[in-house]
Amino acid sequence: MTRKSDGIVVGYDGSPGAERALRWAVREAWERGTVLTVCLAWAPEYLAMLGEASVYDLARRKGEEILAKGAGYAGDALGPETVRPVLARGPAARVLCEQSGTAEMVVAGARGHGGVAGQRLGSVAWQVAMYGHGPVVIVSGQGHATGHAAGPVVAGLDQSPASRAVAAFAFREAELHRVPLLAVCALADAAGVLGGAREMEAAFSRAITLLEKEHPDVTVLRHVAQGSPRTALLAAASEAQLLVVGCRGRGGVHGMSLGSVAQAVLHHAPCPVAVIRPPAAG
Repeated sequence: MTRKSDGIVVGYDGSPGAERALRWAVREAWERGTVLTVCLAWAPEYLAMLGEASVYDLARRKGEEILAKGAGYAGDALGPETVRPVLARGPAARVLCEQSGTAEMVVAGARGHGGVAGQRLGSVAWQVAMYGHGPVVIVSGQGHATGHAAGPVVAGLDQSPASRAVAAFAFREAELHRVPLLAVCALADAAGVLGGAREMEAAFSRAITLLEKEHPDVTVLRHVAQGSPRTALLAAASEAQLLVVGCRGRGGVHGMSLGSVAQAVLHHAPCPVAVIRPPAAG
């Protein structure tokens, strides 16, 4: 498989949330054997509009200092030859979304320097999760976010268009980190017809059986919940190292970037959350 050029891209601004995201991304790059791009966005457009060269230059120099710190930490852990520092001009969300087009995944902290006190998910993380082109991992400041804990990888599987991509990503994470995979199916998502829940559970069982054959080294735990997906996933995530969900489930509105379940777990999950999109048609 051809490796994408930027490997793993992590957004970094020196904030506590960015430090957690960087640590997570460093461990992930190490396990995947890939390059890590540490990206800091500087000088939003309003600085240029001020017309003050001194302010503009100061922002750039400050950005260079912060980026050097983050890239230095990553280089010490991975080797400098596998770390690519990028000082990018523009709003952070736009820069990271653009970078996501050539990345294996994009990693961002739940909140950066501009976050509102008490807010668990900042605008940059929200926009990247909404509009990123590939896998997006949002690392929160709660629970196991500071690293890959020994808990399982949890995957929400509902036979939606994104479900197979979710399973592929989650199985690889479980393989890389040598932990079990907990596959969750919530029957509240079943079609409202007689026997819909039974059909959904049977389809879930068949899909997991096939995936177990494809990934014999992964211990798979199955959980079929009677309630809502968000309740089942948040409960399962309490001891997880990573929660993997599709961008939109079976009940999502066509054209919606993020469904209600993905939105809920991004705001409330106690561990990092990976949002996966189905492969583009082509």
